[in-house]
Amino acid sequence: MPKVSSVIVPYATYLRVYEPLAAFPEPERGHWARYARRPDRPSCQDELRRSLADLVPTPPVPVPVHESDDAFVLETDGVVRVCPWRTRLRGWQALGELAEDFPLPVLDALLPPVVRHQATRDYERWLADHPDARPWIRTATWQVPINWFVLFADDEREYVKGSAGEEPALRYRTPMVQARRRVARALRVLRDAVDESLLIDGLVDVGRWLEEFHPRSLVELDYGGLVHALPAGTLEGDRSAADVAEGIAALRRGDEEGAGKAYGRLVARWRAVRDLRSAN
Repeated sequence: MPKVSSVIVPYATYLRVYEPLAAFPEPERGHWARYARRPDRPSCQDELRRSLADLVPTPPVPVPVHESDDAFVLETDGVVRVCPWRTRLRGWQALGELAEDFPLPVLDALLPPVVRHQATRDYERWLADHPDARPWIRTATWQVPINWFVLFADDEREYVKGSAGEEPALRYRTPMVQARRRVARALRVLRDAVDESLLIDGLVDVGRWLEEFHPRSLVELDYGGLVHALPAGTLEGDRSAADVAEGIAALRRGDEEGAGKAYGRLVARWRAVRDLRSAN
């Protein structure tokens, strides 16, 4: 493995799906079964460092030349589940979203137009042969989209305070059937309460994505590098999934005041993160 940067790429959060081995056809199933037994599997930070290393050359490499054959692995109750990285596919998709995040002069300085255009042509050719391709991982920067919190309950929250040699962490995990059920319930409530909203659109999109996976999958929300942008006390007291659930429950009862209070807590908690993003 080539040496890559030791710099941690921060401020990204992840929504991941871990599918059981039975969800994969052969020979891919055999590959993941062997991979899950490897003692030297790379970590999330390894994936980030490799991506960072690709941006160092001139010209930069925005999308890997070859698709990754790595994955994250979970074993619970005797069931092995994997979340393939699919770094190349996610790179292509992220490249298409960059125009929304950067003014064109900045984008041209980061990734020259010729590099972007070539990557776009490569993606179009690849997609013609893989029309049903979808990533197992969704990424957001400087935020956790509110619609992601809908998938989880507060008692599924896992917080690691961190200590010397150990990074802090905040994540949620839930069975796929629970995630789909919560999306459906939330959509019914929101559609009855409001005519249209970005939250509804986001939930519809996430719900369709979840339908692509095996029903015995696990869904994980990982705060990832965003934990470095949140003060320790703020992170420890972060109950955003509980606030979202409380707000939806209030709307179901017709309690607009209660829904407003829950939303207000979310806004206050995430305002500091948005301010940091603006400062950058």
